[in-house]
Amino acid sequence: MAMTDSTGSTWRYRWAHRQNERRQRTFRLADEAWRRRDDELRRLRTLAGSFHGSAEAGAGLPMELGPGEVVFWTLPAAQLVEVRHTAVLPAPELTVDPEPPVLRPRRPEGVKVTDAGLAVLTNRRLVLLGGRGRRDWTYGRMTGLSHDPGAPVTLIQVLDRRRTSGLLLPTGAVADFRFKLTLAFADAIEQRAAVVAQLDELIAEHEALRPARPAVLTPAQARVSTLLPGGRRTVAVGAAVALIVPAMLFESDPPVRPGSDVAAAATPESTATATAAPPPVAPAVQVKPDPRPQRTRPAPASAPSRSTPSQGAAERRCGAPANPYGYDFCGGTRIRKPARGVCDWFDCVPGFWSGRGWLVQCRDGTVSLTGGRRDSCVDNEGYHRTFWT
Repeated sequence: MAMTDSTGSTWRYRWAHRQNERRQRTFRLADEAWRRRDDELRRLRTLAGSFHGSAEAGAGLPMELGPGEVVFWTLPAAQLVEVRHTAVLPAPELTVDPEPPVLRPRRPEGVKVTDAGLAVLTNRRLVLLGGRGRRDWTYGRMTGLSHDPGAPVTLIQVLDRRRTSGLLLPTGAVADFRFKLTLAFADAIEQRAAVVAQLDELIAEHEALRPARPAVLTPAQARVSTLLPGGRRTVAVGAAVALIVPAMLFESDPPVRPGSDVAAAATPESTATATAAPPPVAPAVQVKPDPRPQRTRPAPASAPSRSTPSQGAAERRCGAPANPYGYDFCGGTRIRKPARGVCDWFDCVPGFWSGRGWLVQCRDGTVSLTGGRRDSCVDNEGYHRTFWT
């Protein structure tokens, strides 16, 4: 028997069940990542307080420890690298990286390997005991330190050496080495407390980012929109389409019935022939001057005279301005390639010839070549009507 909620609706119960499972799964993944980072920060904090080393750890090493010098850490698989082109490195800092970068086992360009051996970290220096000899980096003479963010390389500059050198380590040991090198350098300059305080601050900041367990959703919180594929997004898209489509239909040109231009042209003649006597005399067509200011540029030599439009074109303009090309509002064929002198007879919009469409009149009376486009006459109060020929 299917489980239902208080309204008897089965789909509401299924919706609540799926949503709660998804939210709990997301919470568990975030909580596991938070716990791993919290454990790592607390491990570093404990290490910073107990990082003391011992003189006995140096027994058997082919090197002599100075008075009060203790060994913190050793690694047998280290390589000595040198930089071909020396650059100034930033000064050593007591900064703990809260999220160590992901490193690839590669050697940066311009860095060459010159030796390999045992790396030893003490409270006074970093030493590489290689096959070709020993290389020391004393903390008190260290002027530059740089950890490569993409490769397991640490470069060091000291006062008594012209060439920059450093260590290339296995990727799994890089994070531990860099943190212990920071502790050893801080211990040498008596600033270990600053590193411990920085770790305490990181732990407090991380504690504030602990993910909260999500609230349980009930079937009563389900909405009908969840039954549609895409949910609320589908409803929003449908509403937008319902608003856009009527607007596009309103802006589109009305259909032209075949023969409408013939009927419009034939109407004056049929009225004239219905009169019995005397024979009609064609009245003179008076063209009223356009009250708008005309352009001052001269019309092309090939354009017809403006003062002698044909009588047939004047009779069937249907409200269009007088012109010698027969362009009107009565119907026919849209004008996609108007005559070159069209702007001498009509008030064309700026950039008229860059339009891509057919000839239309805007609501402010100007003429544009943007018919059929959504942005037709957008800067001239919108589309009004289409010219025909």
